[in-house]
Amino acid sequence: MEEHHISVPRSARYHTLGDPKGASDVWFVCHGYGQLAARFLERLRPLDDGSRCVVAPEGLSRFYLTEDPKERRVGASWMTREDRLSEIEDYVRYLDAVHQDVLSGSPTAPPGPRSARVTVLGFSQGAATACRWVAFGAPRADRLIVWGGEIPSDLDLAASPARERLRGVRLELVYGSRDEYFTAKIVAATEERLRTAGLAYTLVPYDGRHEIDEATLRRLA
Repeated sequence: MEEHHISVPRSARYHTLGDPKGASDVWFVCHGYGQLAARFLERLRPLDDGSRCVVAPEGLSRFYLTEDPKERRVGASWMTREDRLSEIEDYVRYLDAVHQDVLSGSPTAPPGPRSARVTVLGFSQGAATACRWVAFGAPRADRLIVWGGEIPSDLDLAASPARERLRGVRLELVYGSRDEYFTAKIVAATEERLRTAGLAYTLVPYDGRHEIDEATLRRLA
């Protein structure tokens, strides 16, 4: 058996809050496993204060969350372990295209300001997605918020270009005191990796579970 890969065009969607045309801040937010971009964006509505545009791309792999035929809820995933390198490359290119669509303008979006500050927020599974995009994507981010998820272990923090790209952003690790996935042990291991690599970061704890905490979100904004 021989494995082959081909590139194919496909449609992808993203949702926005606010108008990129006059925004001084543009946030690109990556949802967690099993979420959809529109639902995730509702949790981030407090960011929509008239000065920001919040952009939520949706993972390229959608699936049914339950087999119950009466409740066919749908979620999306950024990747799985199967053919993972191809999936990572695909979503990095996809997020580059979303950035281009929002900030440079296209037939589907008004042009945004080229001088806008760019924040990338990744929640849960989207945290690894956000980290890889900041490290390997075409755009330059000003700020990276890693919320309730790990900096992926395969991201070599001691090597360029990933290290240099991450050194150039304001990095914040956000975690809930009762988060059942991004536990205190994982937080400590993540901090150790960052210290070893000489990367500055800010730790932002809150009293809560694996969720977007509104008070903490407002604080970050």
